[in-house]
This record gives sequence, structure tokens and C-alpha cells, in this order.
Amino acid sequence: MLERPGPAEHDPYYGTYIGLVPEGDVLEILAAQLPDTLGLLRTVPAERETAGYAPGKWSVREVVGHLIDTERVFVHRALVIAREDPIALPSFDQDDYATSSNANERALSELSDELMAVRESSVALFRSFTHEMWLRRGIASGVEFTVRTFPFIVVGHELHHRAILIDRYLAGSS
Repeated sequence: MLERPGPAEHDPYYGTYIGLVPEGDVLEILAAQLPDTLGLLRTVPAERETAGYAPGKWSVREVVGHLIDTERVFVHRALVIAREDPIALPSFDQDDYATSSNANERALSELSDELMAVRESSVALFRSFTHEMWLRRGIASGVEFTVRTFPFIVVGHELHHRAILIDRYLAGSS
């Protein structure tokens, strides 16, 4: 079981996501949590899939695209650092990614299937890491991270967006 990363192992910004992760084996949580989010997405009325909860906010489809993109970015960071590539990884702008995606032109069911495929791949990769790999350090967005921070970030990021979907997108829908 991975020990929860300390504040010196990641950018302070990600402490919010890491703090959302319940106690337990983070890889088991990662493997088990997605059905709850996918079940929630199945409750989204078709007419609300492409609307934001407020002007300028992402649509539900764009939120799912964002979850896909972000998981891929963080898992890539984990892979690069675990493989001891000395490159400093760049930042990514989530808004630029969302604007450049075609999420609103894709069916929510298709995006959900892709999210599941990405998650299965992430879990498989993370389960392949050795104890030594989890402790390796590298630079991303100008900040030093340990590899073990990334599954915690992915889990917490999904929990964060699931709560937003419930509170802001689906509140009052029947």
C-alpha cells in the first residue's frame, strides 16, 4: 500500500485533491471509484450534456474530456519520472485543452467509454511500479514531484469533479 505523499512531494495546489482521497489503498480506490462517476454520468439528461452550469463554464461532456486529458497528463508524468527520464515536464493549460477538444461533438457514452479505457490503462501501469519507482522524483510544471503523488492526484481530481457535477450540474434535475 502506498503511503500518502507529504507536502514536499508535490505542488501545494494538488494538496486539495490529495486531501480528498479516503484512507486505504489508493490503487484499489483508483480501480474501484470510476463506476460511481460513470453511474452519475448516466443520469445526466441529454439536453444538459452540452451546457455549462453558468456562462463560460465547461459542459458535462467537456468535464469528462477534462478528466480524460488530465488523467493522461498525470499518468504520463508518473511514467516519465518512474523511468528516470531527466526531462523537466511542462505545464499544461486545462482551459486550452478543453477549448481545443471536441468533447461537445462526441456522445457522452463515448467519452465515458474512453474514460474507462484510460482508467484501466492507468491502473495497469501503476500496478507495475516497484517500491523504488514510487519514490523517484522529477520535475513537472517547475515543481518536484514523487511518482506516488500521481495516483492520489488522479483519485482526488475525479472526486473533486464528481462533487461539482452533483452540486452544480445536476442539482435540481430529476
